[in-house]
Amino acid sequence: MSGEAIGARRARARTAVLQMLIVLLIVGTPLAMTRFYEFDSPLWRALMGHRRVDPETLHLQGEFVENNLGTAREADGSYTLRMIAQQYMFVPHCVRIPAGVPVHLRLTSADGAHALTIVGLDFLLKAAPTSVTQATLRIAHAGVFPMPCAEFCGPGHLAMNARLEVVPAERFQNLQPTDRVNCAVP
Repeated sequence: MSGEAIGARRARARTAVLQMLIVLLIVGTPLAMTRFYEFDSPLWRALMGHRRVDPETLHLQGEFVENNLGTAREADGSYTLRMIAQQYMFVPHCVRIPAGVPVHLRLTSADGAHALTIVGLDFLLKAAPTSVTQATLRIAHAGVFPMPCAEFCGPGHLAMNARLEVVPAERFQNLQPTDRVNCAVP
């Protein structure tokens, strides 16, 4: 076999390998994406459990569905406050918790990075999409506290405020596990 024939044969082999790689790329990419959305993504959610939420559906299903937001008395007698940070508001806008009692605050974001602060207290809780952040509050005295966003989140950032009303714990004695407490916005 001559040198030219060997060179032509190698060129055809390289072309065939290149064509096969292109076909694998064209066929393999959609297959890999299907595998991710059909298998990997649900598996990831199952393994991460309560710490992961889908920002696109958090209002519709799961822990942060709209009728589950606000302060709730859990079956074990503890209190949990659930809130969502989203462009340029906190939901619910005004929340009420009992004074002198530990309250678990669970916060997530529907769109980007936010940080909930409570004016007058040394408190900051960051929120990011797909994750749930948690802190425990225990405010000894009744009062009204502004809760602005402390993470610049866009042109409406300065208007992103909520309000926390801390009331005597006796007002929460008859709260059932299915009830949610929020306050009216003036």
